Amino acid sequence: MTTTPRFDPRALLAESRLGVLATIKSDGRPQLSPVMPAYDPEADVIRVSTREGLAKTANLRRDPRAALEVTAPDGRSWATAEGVVTLTGPGVDPRGPEVEALVEYYRAAAGEHPDWDEYRMTMVSDRRVLLTMTVERVYGADIG
Repeated sequence: MTTTPRFDPRALLAESRLGVLATIKSDGRPQLSPVMPAYDPEADVIRVSTREGLAKTANLRRDPRAALEVTAPDGRSWATAEGVVTLTGPGVDPRGPEVEALVEYYRAAAGEHPDWDEYRMTMVSDRRVLLTMTVERVYGADIG
């Protein structure tokens, strides 16, 4: 007898590097943005790098509720995480805590950078902000 493994939406969150973030516009409609999430299962948070001045950042400063959906590469399973977001930055010091948080995010999402000094300077000049969503609810389906 064979058994089908139970679908774990958190496992899909952990392996996905492309998702769609939903924030809430001032008129109540959703704002959807493609993002590169990094899920930390130990802390149960999702981190995303964004920029100051973008719609998603402005929306989250006004209303910190968000949802993130990821889809398996074959499109046959998906997971959605909902939660409240904390924003860190933008930083003004390439060695400051706001930029160090972005370094940690990059390592989790993409590995080592070839030039960390350049990366840190770019995070300051681009006015990068780290979005950290505390996961309150996860759901999804495997239709495969």
